Formats: sequence, structure tokens, C-alpha cells
Amino acid sequence: MSQAFRLVQAPPDPQDAPTRPAHHIHADRDTVEEDLLKLVLTLVELLRQLIERQAMRRVDSGDLTDEQEEELGATLLALHDSLSDLCTQHGYSLEDLNLDLGPLGPLLPPRD
Repeated sequence: MSQAFRLVQAPPDPQDAPTRPAHHIHADRDTVEEDLLKLVLTLVELLRQLIERQAMRRVDSGDLTDEQEEELGATLLALHDSLSDLCTQHGYSLEDLNLDLGPLGPLLPPRD
């Protein structure tokens, strides 16, 4: 009967690790409202793109009637236009909403 052994590495000692600055959020009192608005607009754009992709899948699979396709298309277009107008009112473009996630890349996929 053989017995298997498993090597388990001990967690690193925090005192041995080089000191690295932690990731910080830099919030400026003067711009916090605009930063929050930009974040909300970014989330709305992300959700809009996800809903649009799901709608395209449903259209391609034939799950929707012609009326449903038209209504969905009009609704998504109205949402896009409203979001675009909000961005313009606050000095942003839709491209400004794409957050850089560092090594993960941009949050929003490139536009087709």
C-alpha cells in the first residue's frame, strides 16, 4: 500500500514581502459627483450592450415576432440615444465610458 504525500507551501510571511503600495481609489471632493455619474453611465452602457447582444441572438434564432423585433430595436435605439445625450450634456463621449481594467483590458468590447 503506497501512501501519497502532498507538498503544501506555507503562506508567505508578510514581513518578508517587499512593501508595495496597495491599489487606492483617488477621490477628489470636487469631482466625486461627476466621477459617480460617469460610473453609472458606464454601467448603463455595459448593460445596454449586453441586452443588445442577447436581443441579436434572439432575432437570429427566430424567437421573436416581427413586431417584437421592431419594438426591441426601437427601444434599444432610444436607450442608445438617451445615453448619448446624457454623455454629451456632461461632456463625455460613449468612448469615454470604457474603463481600463489594467491587465484585463478595457471593460467594454470594441464597437463593431
